[in-house]
Amino acid sequence: MRILSVNVGKPRDNPWKDDAEFTGIDKRPVAGPVAVTAPGPKGDGSVGLAGDRVGDVQNHGGTEQAVYAYSREDYGHFEALLGYDLRAGMFGENLTVEGHDLSEARIGERWSGDGGLLLEVTCPRIPCNTFRGWMAVRGWLKTFTREARPGAYLSVVEPGTVEQGGELDVVERPDHDVTVAMFFKAAMGERDLIPRVLEAPSLAPADAAFLRSRG
Repeated sequence: MRILSVNVGKPRDNPWKDDAEFTGIDKRPVAGPVAVTAPGPKGDGSVGLAGDRVGDVQNHGGTEQAVYAYSREDYGHFEALLGYDLRAGMFGENLTVEGHDLSEARIGERWSGDGGLLLEVTCPRIPCNTFRGWMAVRGWLKTFTREARPGAYLSVVEPGTVEQGGELDVVERPDHDVTVAMFFKAAMGERDLIPRVLEAPSLAPADAAFLRSRG
């Protein structure tokens, strides 16, 4: 898949969430190579891309949410629904990519990139009040949930770099059918899917606990 844009958060006030000092959802494209490293456990706002942070440290960032990718193809789908263009980074993603169906990416799937970079698909994006307020679209959370095109979070297995115009290659695809979309649907109300998602051998313990809490 091709990296169309590398996006880093521009911290801004968060009027949509009382317990977050700021939000980094306002991601903007940056030029040149950006270092990607494993941020460590959730709790201090650290993420994978150099220069980026999250404001809601309890629910975002950390090992399983080090990098967030969203596809140009899925943006096109929402542009058709909304009737206007959506810029790269609008959904708060670090990497805007094309050429890979992220909803069908499997949990545990690995992508390689420049400088020895190795990323692993961990979970989908779960929409929150900040995302709803930021988009300012009536019924946005219901729409986003219905369409089930959540994008993919990734952990950093090996550090490296990302850059606009670079490539990411799928180098490992697990032998199971638990996809990002299936995880998303299970988390967002299709509870009969939860046992199937929990069977994924590469599912992170924190993500398994989250799903059990939704059951």
